[in-house]
Amino acid sequence: MKYVKPLRLKIMMGMFFVTGIVGIIVGLYIAPPQGRILFTFMGVINLALGAFFGWIFLNQKPELSNDKRKKKSNNN
Repeated sequence: MKYVKPLRLKIMMGMFFVTGIVGIIVGLYIAPPQGRILFTFMGVINLALGAFFGWIFLNQKPELSNDKRKKKSNNN
């Protein structure tokens, strides 16, 4: 998987978690009865996407900078 900068992952995690929580709250308390299930379901999907990006954030390997690559290749 391609390396993604940690700041970008944190922003996407926060965005999905916040929209998921707002979607669940709107779906359970504010939405009309016809759209209640749909709003709640979309909120749960956003929470799942936030968890997925959190998993990527925790499991991706750090990127080696160019300086470390040059030092490693010069030593060999």
